[in-house]
Amino acid sequence: MDMDTTMTATAPPDLAGLAPVEQDLTKMIGNTPLLRFRSLEPHSGVEIYGKAEWHNPGGSVKDRPALAMIEAGEYSGDLTKDKILIDATSGNTGIAYAMIGAARGYQVKLFMSAAASAERKRILRAYGAELVLTDPAESSDGAIREVRKRYQESPDIYFYPDQYNNPENWRSHFRTTGHEIWQQTEGRVTHFVAGLGTSGTFMGTARRLKCYNEAIQAISMQPDLALHGLEGLKHMGSAIVPGIYDAELADEDMPITTDEAYSMIKRVASEEGVLLGVSGGAALAAVEKVAQQIVAASGASPAVIVTILPDSGERYLSDPFWDELA
Repeated sequence: MDMDTTMTATAPPDLAGLAPVEQDLTKMIGNTPLLRFRSLEPHSGVEIYGKAEWHNPGGSVKDRPALAMIEAGEYSGDLTKDKILIDATSGNTGIAYAMIGAARGYQVKLFMSAAASAERKRILRAYGAELVLTDPAESSDGAIREVRKRYQESPDIYFYPDQYNNPENWRSHFRTTGHEIWQQTEGRVTHFVAGLGTSGTFMGTARRLKCYNEAIQAISMQPDLALHGLEGLKHMGSAIVPGIYDAELADEDMPITTDEAYSMIKRVASEEGVLLGVSGGAALAAVEKVAQQIVAASGASPAVIVTILPDSGERYLSDPFWDELA
């Protein structure tokens, strides 16, 4: 029997476990995996997990709110093909806007601090977005001020979702992220930790988890100082506070230093084989502190701590801290 006949006669492999063919990339947003970080667990009674949001098609957690805000604009009629989508971004929401805009035929114009990583700028330009780079000394606040000015000058030609004040931001996490964590942990989650940027991830996820179980502890995390290197995160005491942020929701707010975040990135890369972005490193640094607090307060009481890992380290490889940590 020749090779062609043999191959034709062979039964096909079992494809039941493969993902389906997808016609719309936005259908791939969400349902991201939960990774366990055993090297950070102080003892066997405390489990530590991170939600790997770089598995979204746009590479970050921001695919979720970007899609929600765009679809809300489409539904209301505020977003049409003859308008330009504009917003301020530290990078990831902008990438999500640009990706979805390219797929759906929308023009996208983004205002971003010039201090954002080179990788993020290149990704945005690859998707066809127009970039307006703002004063790096003003961080994301400078981009917010500039986009507001531009929108006020010509409101008729723009669709401005305003991620910092749009309730669809946190609602996207209420509908998806919080529910996924509850399901993936089989309702065992006891602590939820997330960083504050727009605050949408923390607000929506924490609210959903507390709907399931009010006893779940929600810990927000932010940079310890106004001047920091935690791209994508806000020091709320010195920044423009997002309209969707409610400080009363958190059971605890934990400051994290830039050095703690950078050290954690290096650690989990070498010990767990996971290459994290800057905000993910900060999130796990906060989680480790929470785990230590639990052990100190209650000894061997079981706990399941879950955090959000917004993106991967590939978007930050040009940052100098990698060389400093080597």
